[in-house]
Amino acid sequence: MSGLYRTDDSPASGRALGGSSADGAPATTTRSPTTSTSSRLNSLILRSEALAAFVGGIVVWLSSGGSPLWLVPALLVPDISMVGYLANSRVGAMIYNLIHNWTLALLVLGLGWWLAVDAMLLTGALLLAHVGMDRALGYGLKLPTDFRDTHLGRIGHDPA
Repeated sequence: MSGLYRTDDSPASGRALGGSSADGAPATTTRSPTTSTSSRLNSLILRSEALAAFVGGIVVWLSSGGSPLWLVPALLVPDISMVGYLANSRVGAMIYNLIHNWTLALLVLGLGWWLAVDAMLLTGALLLAHVGMDRALGYGLKLPTDFRDTHLGRIGHDPA
């Protein structure tokens, strides 16, 4: 799990923020051990919630007649939304985020249940499981700057 979250000069890293204070000295911030522990706890809670959504989506998929054989390939289908990155990072992030969010997953799942449309219910369950899987692994909504920049931090390692 290491290496998935931002380790640059972001406020979350506790390193220098850049810029300067009123007296011209470089502005910096430090993190107390409590803040660091709290941040790790928050990350653990968010990943646990995402894992629960992943498992919940799979349970709904299987209990609603979804094929166990097709579950793994179907879980990868939402990643087709990465095709937007062929245009540019801004378009790629917009299309990716449209598919990879809790709102769409829960909306489709709820409508599928309410309207008793099995295909819609299964699609919602699949989206819920996929987003949960991604978030549990540390992948978040994309920022328009680069594919590796997410709302959870930068993923991967920068080349040395």
